[in-house]
Amino acid sequence: MLRRKGPFRMVTLNNEQKKLIEAKNFAHVATLNKDGSPQVSPVWIDMDGQYLVFNTEQKRRKVKNMRRDPRVSLAVQDMSNPYRYLEIRGRVVDITPTKGAEHIDKLAKKYLGQEKYPYNQPGDVRLIVKVEPAKITGMA
Repeated sequence: MLRRKGPFRMVTLNNEQKKLIEAKNFAHVATLNKDGSPQVSPVWIDMDGQYLVFNTEQKRRKVKNMRRDPRVSLAVQDMSNPYRYLEIRGRVVDITPTKGAEHIDKLAKKYLGQEKYPYNQPGDVRLIVKVEPAKITGMA
């Protein structure tokens, strides 16, 4: 688990917000570079109970950023209506390789309709990132 900095209050997504996350919608995760500038990446999104979950490869810039500063913002846009979206600000509470390969296969099934994630490269280490939401804006 990552160490929290400062006060933090977790919020819960309502059913409509959960449906947006559970659907085949992409998210964009914003992290902070060491110099304070933003870095944004598209990710496949999922939920694990109360946490937002996405998968990434350990060499990615966002992993370095999240390990240094766990504050993130995720924007999830409805693919069928781009004016419908959520912005979720929160903190990364866990980054783990445990079951990372299985998780990316689960997301490949959701987003690509394939049993196995087809883009792994030799030596890739898949990580599961869990985000605890603190503030939600956008659709109700």
